[in-house]
Amino acid sequence: PNLVLTQNIGKLPVNFSGSITAGTAMDAFGDGRFGVIATASISNKWRNRSIISQSAVNADLDLDTDFRDFVTDNRILVNGLLGLGLEIDEHKIRWTNLYIRDSLKQSALSVGTDFQDDDSIFSQKTGWFERQLIDSQLGADMKFGDMDLDVRLGYAKTQREAPYEYEFEYVRTNNLNDPLGDTYINLLDRQTGNGSVTFSDLSEELYYGGLDFSYPVADWAQLTAGFAYSDTIRLSSRREFLFDADSRFDKAVGALRPDLLLGDAVIDYYDIGLIETTQSDPAFAAGLEIFGVYSQVKLEPVLGVTLDVGVRYEDAVQEVNPVEVFATPTNSGSTTFIHNDYFLPAVTLTYEVADGLQVRASASKTIARPQFRELIFQTYYDPETNRQFNGNPLLQDSGLTNAEARAEYYFGRGNRTSAAVFYKKIANPIEAFSSFSDNERVTSFANAPSAKLLGAELDFQYNYDLLDLGGWFESKRAVVVANYTWTTSEIKVADGDVTQIFPRGPQPAGNFFRDGAPLTGQSDHLVNLQLGLEDIDKLQQFTFLINYASERVTSRGTAQLPDIVENPGLTVDFVARAEVGVLGQPFEVKAEARNIFGRGNFEYQSNGTNRIEVNSYDVGQSFALSISTEF
Repeated sequence: PNLVLTQNIGKLPVNFSGSITAGTAMDAFGDGRFGVIATASISNKWRNRSIISQSAVNADLDLDTDFRDFVTDNRILVNGLLGLGLEIDEHKIRWTNLYIRDSLKQSALSVGTDFQDDDSIFSQKTGWFERQLIDSQLGADMKFGDMDLDVRLGYAKTQREAPYEYEFEYVRTNNLNDPLGDTYINLLDRQTGNGSVTFSDLSEELYYGGLDFSYPVADWAQLTAGFAYSDTIRLSSRREFLFDADSRFDKAVGALRPDLLLGDAVIDYYDIGLIETTQSDPAFAAGLEIFGVYSQVKLEPVLGVTLDVGVRYEDAVQEVNPVEVFATPTNSGSTTFIHNDYFLPAVTLTYEVADGLQVRASASKTIARPQFRELIFQTYYDPETNRQFNGNPLLQDSGLTNAEARAEYYFGRGNRTSAAVFYKKIANPIEAFSSFSDNERVTSFANAPSAKLLGAELDFQYNYDLLDLGGWFESKRAVVVANYTWTTSEIKVADGDVTQIFPRGPQPAGNFFRDGAPLTGQSDHLVNLQLGLEDIDKLQQFTFLINYASERVTSRGTAQLPDIVENPGLTVDFVARAEVGVLGQPFEVKAEARNIFGRGNFEYQSNGTNRIEVNSYDVGQSFALSISTEF
């Protein structure tokens, strides 16, 4: 019962974090040097969100449901790193080990209206999500005369466990002729309320390695070649069970809170049963094996001109298969098998026009593979976006053709500026789309026919000494760092284009994508601006961080509904750092004020006339104070 009982606390505890890092080095093997570094940290953060969550019944955005979700997160993050290094002559060997454990405890209470039958609904979700990463990497940089040799090996294991995700839904009919019409009740029958519990478990192992060598074949030419191999194995299971009561279940009992509703006496008396909803696809095994070989020639035919030409050949097998957990096979046949090989050329021409000024042009072909979570036909809940996701086993690789031209100018003392234009043509881009299942918004994925992207970027950093102002400003300088990126993108959809959607198979692409629509996740305008004041003789910095992103699509709308759009807008932060001495020991004090103007999270659907909020809530300001020292 303690897993389903939510409790109210008057005030969230304060967030805190701490870390410690230590390292040393010593002589070894005569003229060699051995070093070790270790770090460990922990953070404990709380967050409340009051989310407006609405859904529409038609393209006019008439409301289907309207909910207010109050979500409380408690996230604890623990991580540690141990690194060992050995240098002998010109050889360097590194062994790095990383451990991360991310725990999230979440409670969510929702109150809203289902406008199709005018019922009021109260729901409760509780969950505990554990994620863990163990990563070990061994690398060696060795030099034998003119030849450089780079060897790397690695192993990583990722785990995600989410036991006992409980969800309860209570219904108030608001019917004057119903004796309990003004009471929220849950009859555990999927008609007037329901209850469920879900168990999820994921384990993934990654083995990887590679070898590169570089050798100057002439004074003006250097050859680099190598190979890389990786093998990823994933096992994912999700089992959802509905609590099932028959018609004998009393309405008055249905008014009990969740921990009493599932009390031993109620379960025994009414013979509450379980129905598994995930029998067809309870578990999946997935794998991705990649083998690549590549070579590159770096040429300097004339002074100031560099030409890099390379090609990578890659062969990969990616597959997802249902795992039978029952004596009688029940899976839906949601398998994936993608076996492709590619030649991926790349070329870069760099010309040093003058001292500190260079221009560069490059072109390449790359690929993007679907992630396992996008392929596996298994529903999972994302506690950050507060929604359900489900994979599409019929996804295919995306192919990208890239081109960029860039000019960079460095004009002393950390001052620099650059300008670039870039272009991408994408075949089969993977896009997210949203649909509804049992009044639940579910996000899945599909390949659009093609897309193109064009953009430009400006980058600038300038330091200005304030010596002439005298006094306190004699040792100060102003720092301006700015970046602006403009991007336009559009999906291309023609009559007759199809996309593959499991389990329906080929579907008209126009049902999921609109010709000319921007790619998901793509803002037309991105601005990052830092305005700082710092001391050049000691640690003392004051910095305003200003960030702006224009609207971007997060998920395609289906059934004639508009796309789901996020509007990040403008956020302003302030960070101050200074060194102070206490009993002869230097300490660094850091103060932060984040989201000073309280920019909220806005995610919505709009048809130009009406607008509904999909995942909108106040973010609020946060303030932090930290202190650190080094011995």
